[in-house]
Amino acid sequence: MNRKSKNLILLTDAVHKKEESKIKLPSGKEVGIRKLQLYFNVWKGETIKDSYGGKTVIDCDGEPLFAELAVLRTLQKEGWQGAWVDSYRKKFRVGLPGVVESIDLPEKPKKLFDDIYAKVGGFKGCWDVFVWKNDDYLFLELKRESRDRIRDSQIKWLEAALGLGVTSDSFAILEWILS
Repeated sequence: MNRKSKNLILLTDAVHKKEESKIKLPSGKEVGIRKLQLYFNVWKGETIKDSYGGKTVIDCDGEPLFAELAVLRTLQKEGWQGAWVDSYRKKFRVGLPGVVESIDLPEKPKKLFDDIYAKVGGFKGCWDVFVWKNDDYLFLELKRESRDRIRDSQIKWLEAALGLGVTSDSFAILEWILS
């Protein structure tokens, strides 16, 4: 299985700047992870039923979505398949909870996810969006500018994936800003 991404995140219309974040792994090794900056507009329409305790709702082409789902929609338009990894409720989602049912992953992506899951012992630390196209995989972590940072559990997830042959170019941090 090719676990290296040939086509890194396109998100061509949403990306403002690209840089690399150096992350020190528990093993002591340092790895560079692509960091992209995205701009979203806040949803101004009707309030959604389940906001997951007040998550910001984004306007994605006239559809109310969480930032993770807005990124997923953009990648789907570029030919990727995938899901928002809802670690809070331990589900894979392609739409808002209560609006769209959770999904099961197809066999090959599920195998990769399950292998990482087994190494880290659960959902804790998994990255927000998991997408694939053919044998290419991307794990994306969304962080709101000046509010979020990479947690130790996410660094452990990264190291577990790297230990399974996933390359660092299959990971990206998406820092998002409301405009």
